[in-house]
Amino acid sequence: MKKKQFKVIGFDADDTLWVNEPYFQETERIFRELLAAYLPEKEVSEQLFQTEMQNLELYGYGAKAFMLSLIETALRISDNRVPGEIISQIVSLGKELLAKPVILLDGVEHLLQQLSDENVKLIVATKGDLLDQERKLRKSKLEKYFHHIEIMSDKKEADYLSLLQHLGTQPEDFLMIGNSFKSDILPVLQLGGYGIHVPFHVTWEHEKTGSVPDGENFASVSEISEVGTLLELKN
Repeated sequence: MKKKQFKVIGFDADDTLWVNEPYFQETERIFRELLAAYLPEKEVSEQLFQTEMQNLELYGYGAKAFMLSLIETALRISDNRVPGEIISQIVSLGKELLAKPVILLDGVEHLLQQLSDENVKLIVATKGDLLDQERKLRKSKLEKYFHHIEIMSDKKEADYLSLLQHLGTQPEDFLMIGNSFKSDILPVLQLGGYGIHVPFHVTWEHEKTGSVPDGENFASVSEISEVGTLLELKN
């Protein structure tokens, strides 16, 4: 990535600032076990993913949407015969998911401290449920570093363009940092902005994509602590 003075740097939240996807995967594991009497576990996961994709436009992203898809999947694969006790357990799983601790990823706060000394606005641009993301931001104690928080219904080119227009920033002055190349990086690159991909060790199937291109507007690092070095920030 070529050296540049950015006006705005955006961060994804889930699995970029803090742990998220492992909680969903653990919830799904328990769900598969609850429904094992109806289908093999692999097929339960396939059915769940199908339900999630069908519901994205209606429910959006986040733990509440996930819980509704769990319930719908359980009813469908059981032909509406799943006991009320299991539905109750699924609801409890969803509530537990919404109460998970917020665990910052290594190097996150140090990078934000470094960037706070630079002449740049920091923002959060993340998908998910509004109340849940607000809760996680509050519990993370990272809000003080950010000029703006945007909880987005989706992360496509038009969504980023609307955000940048709201901030009064051109794409060429914007850098986005996130773990999902599909949602966090690619749309920004297509607008003419910059992106740094920080892969997380587990990724939701929907966020997976093909090969990651090279280019002067893009870089990939193995962990977020390397971003400071890449941007030549002061320690």
